[in-house]
Amino acid sequence: MLTFLRRSLQVLALTTLGSVGVHAWAAETTPAQQLSLWSANAGQPGRVEQGLVFFNAKQGGNWSCASCHGTPPTQQGKHASTGKVIKPMAPAFNPQAFTDSDRVDKWFRRNCKDVLSRECSAIEKADVLAYLLSLKP
Repeated sequence: MLTFLRRSLQVLALTTLGSVGVHAWAAETTPAQQLSLWSANAGQPGRVEQGLVFFNAKQGGNWSCASCHGTPPTQQGKHASTGKVIKPMAPAFNPQAFTDSDRVDKWFRRNCKDVLSRECSAIEKADVLAYLLSLKP
């Protein structure tokens, strides 16, 4: 019986540590840290007004960021061509937004190529995130 209890406690401890490790990994950054990084890379701080204009402007083709993420991006959006539901982009409305650097980089790369036919610059990312951080409930 004692062996069974000891083994159960070990499994519980490993499961708990494993879930804490995954949670910590998924939130390895914050939106503010991402904004600081992009602002530093751009050599200037992100600008809320520029981010608002950029987010809503149709770039090159028929799409803007708002085409899928909504205006303002405080509620669920929907991909313009696939119809896939997208969580709110504004961090105040989606606590998981901009908390995983790899995911943030992946989606900025992919979405900028869809909208701009190129990757976004550091200042474009900083401006958009400054705008998103300005949105409050």
